[in-house]
Parts: sequence; structure tokens; C-alpha cells
Amino acid sequence: MSKKDTEHFLSPDDEQKVVQAIQSAEKNTSGEIRVHIEGRCPKKDAYKRATAVFHELGMDATELRNGVLIYLAVEDHLFAIIGDKGINDVVPDGFWNNVKDIMQDHFKRREFARGLELGIEQAGHELKVHFPYQQDDENELSDEISKG
Repeated sequence: MSKKDTEHFLSPDDEQKVVQAIQSAEKNTSGEIRVHIEGRCPKKDAYKRATAVFHELGMDATELRNGVLIYLAVEDHLFAIIGDKGINDVVPDGFWNNVKDIMQDHFKRREFARGLELGIEQAGHELKVHFPYQQDDENELSDEISKG
């Protein structure tokens, strides 16, 4: 898959569905959800790369440390979900693995947008439970998909 193909991994309509899923999830929480898509994952370690991207995107700077990043390296068929300390401290054991399994089931069927939407929905639900929306909440990070 070329860089051009990576940039078009999701159709414009699918990208809009993913952004809408993020916006919908964030309406109910002070948490922040981002999706980052790139072609290759350095050293084939998706978790390590996702952690680096998490910091590069400033996701570790949210007030309540409740950011969630869904990272995809499409050419390497790798992805990871990273939650900041605030959310990781309160989610049930195995939560992120369960979300990853749901997403992976859809990815295997090449339903990439749907897999992302469901992962975002699950993360958003858990964020809502532990970090409900407050009247003075600000959207601290962009809802757009970042690409590397």
C-alpha cells in the first residue's frame, strides 16, 4: 500500500462517519478521543508507536488525563488503543482488549469505518461513566483524524 493509498484508507464518507462518532461520544464526556492513521509502524510495535503519537498529539495534556487514542498502521495491519492515566485507572480490567477485539472483528471483514465507530462508541461510553460532561467542558483536542 502506497502513501497515497494510506491517505485514502477510509473514503471521505467513512472519515466523516468516524469524526461524527468522535463528536457524538465527546458530547457526553469531558474525555477526548482521537484516531491516528499512518502507513507503517516503526519497529512493528503498535503500542510503543501509539504511545509516542499520543504524546505528539498532546493527548497527555488534558486536564483530567482522560484522553483515548486509537492508532492504526494500515500497511502493517497493526493497531493499538491507548488511554491516559485518568481513564486507565478506572476502566475494568481487560476493557481495552475487549474494545480491540470488537474492532478487530470488523477489521477482518474490511469494515474499517464500522470497527472504528464501535471502538469510539465503547471508549465514549466508558468515558461518560467516569468523566461525565460538565457544563464548562471544552473540547481540548481536535476531533479530526490525524495522519502520519
